[in-house]
Amino acid sequence: MSPLTLDQLRRYALARSLFKPTTLMRAIERVGFVQADPIRAPARAQDLSLRHRVIGYRAGDLERRYPRLPLEEDFFVNYGFLHRTHQALMHPRIAREDWTAARRRQAQAVLAFVAERGSAHPREVDAHFAHGKVVNWFGGSSNASTRLLDDMHYRGLLRVARRHNGTRVYAVRAPLPAPADPDAVAFRMDALLDLLVRTYAPLPEASLRQLMAYLARGVPQWRDARAAALDRARARLDGARIDGVDWLWPAGETPRTRRWRADAAVRLLTPFDPVVWDRRRFELFWGWRYRFEAYTPAPERRLGYYALPLLWGERVIGWGNLAVVGGALSVELGYVEGRPPRDPVFAEGLAQELDRMRLFLGSK
Repeated sequence: MSPLTLDQLRRYALARSLFKPTTLMRAIERVGFVQADPIRAPARAQDLSLRHRVIGYRAGDLERRYPRLPLEEDFFVNYGFLHRTHQALMHPRIAREDWTAARRRQAQAVLAFVAERGSAHPREVDAHFAHGKVVNWFGGSSNASTRLLDDMHYRGLLRVARRHNGTRVYAVRAPLPAPADPDAVAFRMDALLDLLVRTYAPLPEASLRQLMAYLARGVPQWRDARAAALDRARARLDGARIDGVDWLWPAGETPRTRRWRADAAVRLLTPFDPVVWDRRRFELFWGWRYRFEAYTPAPERRLGYYALPLLWGERVIGWGNLAVVGGALSVELGYVEGRPPRDPVFAEGLAQELDRMRLFLGSK
C-alpha cells in the first residue's frame, strides 16, 4: 500500500468536518464541541460554524433553541457548547484558587436567590446585592455580581439556562458526583481527549499536546492526569507520519478511502471553525499563515479585524471581512496570490456563498 499523502489527509480533514448538513443537535453531536465568541463580524462564531453544518440555519438559532436541547455552555479547551453528557465529565470542577470566607458567603446568598427565582439575569442579581465594581480582564470596570456569577458557573454551581439578548441567564445546577477512584478519572480523561480528537482531527501530535494543555481550563483538578491520558491515546488512536510530522485521528477511520471527498463549494469560515482552529495544521495544509487579528492594533493588521478564511474546494485561497451596514452585507476580500482565481466556477461559487450568508444574516 502506498504511503498516505498530505493531500489525502487534507481531503479527509475537510470531508469529515464539513459533512452534509443535518439537524442542529446531530451536527453538534457529530462535531463534538462548538467554540463560542461574543464578537459579531458579521455574526457570532458559533453561528458562523453551524451555518455550514445545519440545514436552513439562521444567525441566532442556537441561542433560540438552546433551552430545549441537551446542551451546556461551559469551558472545555475554550468556552463553547457541548452535549450535557460530555460537560458532566468535567464536574465537579475544582477551581485553582479557593474562595475567601466572605466570597463563599456571597456565593451561597446568590445561590439561594437564584434558586428561589428559578433563574436570574445578572442585572437582577446586581440590583438585589449591589456587589459593586471590579476590574475586568481588559482593564475596564465590570459589575462584581457578573464576575461572581461567572465564577459560580465555572465551578458548576450554576448553569446557563438561556440567553437574553446575548446575556447569560443562570439557574441552579444539581450537584454532580465526583469520580470514585483513579480509574474513573482516567475514564473521564480518555472520553474528553476522544472528544477533542473528534472535533479537530486529524491533528499533528504536537497540536494534540497543545490541546491537552488547554484542557487544564476544563479540568484543572486533574492536571496531573493529562500526561497518562495522552500516552493512552497514542496507543488507542490511529495515525501516520507524513513528511516528518506525526498525525493522529480516531481509531477505525481511514483517511485514504474514497469516502472522504471534499466538495467544490466556496465557504467563508469563522476563525474558530474546527477546519481553521489549529494554526499549525492550517499552515501545513495550505502553506500560509493565518492570523486572528481582532485584538491586534489596527495599524498592525495584515488580514483585517475578523478575517474569515475563504475555502474553495480543498484550498484556502484568501479571506474576507464582512459586516452588515445599513441592512446590507458589506464584503472585503483578500487573496493569498493577490487576486481572485480567474475561473468562472469560483466566481459562481463565491456569489452563491454570499447569497447564503445574506440569507443566514437576514440582510440584503
